[in-house]
Amino acid sequence: MPPKNTNYSRPKDGKKALRRILAFVKDYKMLVLFALILSFTANVLTLIGPSLAGKAINEAAAGKGQVNFTKVFYYVRLMLVFYLGSSLISIGINLLMTLVAKRTAKRLRKECFEKLSRLPVSFFDTNQAGDIISRVSYDVDVVAASIQTDIVAIMTSMVTVFGSLFMMIKISPYLAVIVLITIPISVSYTVYIKKKTRPLYIKRSKSYGAMNGFVEEMFSGEKTIQAYAYEDQVCENFAQVNTTAADAYYNADSRGVAIGPSMGMINNMSLGLIAALGSFLYMGGIVTLGQISSFILYSRKFSGPINEIANIMNEIFSALSASERIFNLLDQPEEIPDRENATELTQVKGDVCFDDVSFGYVPSKTILHNLSFNAPHGRLIAIVGPTGAGKTTMINLLMRFYDCDSGEIRVDGKNELDYTRPSLRAAYAMVLQDTWLFRGTVYENIAYGSENATMDDVVRVAKKAHIHPFIMRLPNGYDT
Repeated sequence: MPPKNTNYSRPKDGKKALRRILAFVKDYKMLVLFALILSFTANVLTLIGPSLAGKAINEAAAGKGQVNFTKVFYYVRLMLVFYLGSSLISIGINLLMTLVAKRTAKRLRKECFEKLSRLPVSFFDTNQAGDIISRVSYDVDVVAASIQTDIVAIMTSMVTVFGSLFMMIKISPYLAVIVLITIPISVSYTVYIKKKTRPLYIKRSKSYGAMNGFVEEMFSGEKTIQAYAYEDQVCENFAQVNTTAADAYYNADSRGVAIGPSMGMINNMSLGLIAALGSFLYMGGIVTLGQISSFILYSRKFSGPINEIANIMNEIFSALSASERIFNLLDQPEEIPDRENATELTQVKGDVCFDDVSFGYVPSKTILHNLSFNAPHGRLIAIVGPTGAGKTTMINLLMRFYDCDSGEIRVDGKNELDYTRPSLRAAYAMVLQDTWLFRGTVYENIAYGSENATMDDVVRVAKKAHIHPFIMRLPNGYDT
């Protein structure tokens, strides 16, 4: 068998991955557009709040006996109404984006599952089952979580940033200069962290895929492990795999979690400078106490989304890495189509002939060398040989899980490539080394692959296999 592959190339085009994710979201563009409109409305309502707070403070600072409490409470009531409305709208946005994320994840899993059903056996021979499962489950969940929270969050944060910046410039251009100085510092730091953390998130996804593959393989062979008293060694091996995955998780997130506090430090420095300069401007009569208060509130609103965007970028980096693993699966080459003139294999006699067949799973290593033999119909042929001699490989070629490199295999005198794969495979009865029981009844498992099998057919086969008495002792017989 070809070697298992647990390593995947580093993502080459994050922008392409983002475009492909957005292509899935595009099917729900009206829901997303509605969510964005609601988000814009909610942000406008919250942006009005600091202005109202400043007006209320100016009224309250009029001096002893001159405070107009009617206006103060009026501004306070408006603030409560606007903030309450913004909160209710935000709840609606979250519900909409949860719906979009759910539908996108459902479609991604559906396409992945359907793609897996069309992939050649060689793909499953060279990729661990646990890693494949990780792509369909964990990676899809990562992408869905990003869609649910990050798309609208980034858009709304941009509205808040530009809206707050406009209001700050309107209140005091002098104070706004301090805020504008911090923007290049924040952006440069975010870009720097992005370059450092993205490869770490890629490594984290790979490590989790490898760990899932190891766990799936060990659980599948648990009987063999116990039979050879190999439990301690398996636990030691898992400890190494688990440590690698844990280290990858720590390395990625330890870099990522530094973004928020670092951005907070930059913003707090900005706030300190605003307070200092604002004090001088207030003493000079250039700005009022209410305007300083409003400006500080707007500066917090301005810095808050920047912090949020910085934190969200970590999730986006992780989602891009996960999405490229998903799209790597969706882009895998499918089985080579049947020949245009391929015919259905019907009226099967059972003559099988290998004619000078050579084959290797990899070009540099040939397993079968110029193999020729004939198995006429009605004869019982046994193929015997040591492990690795090519017995399973011959079955793979007969079933056209792989095609031979040279020579040809004939079924009933005709090259098997001239038959359609479904009809060729349906002509064989195959008993695998590993026993698989699918979810369902005993009857459904025995009849698997034979759509027209009746209960009488299943019972007859079970009796020939000497398992009928055992089945009849089950609680519901063949319906168990």
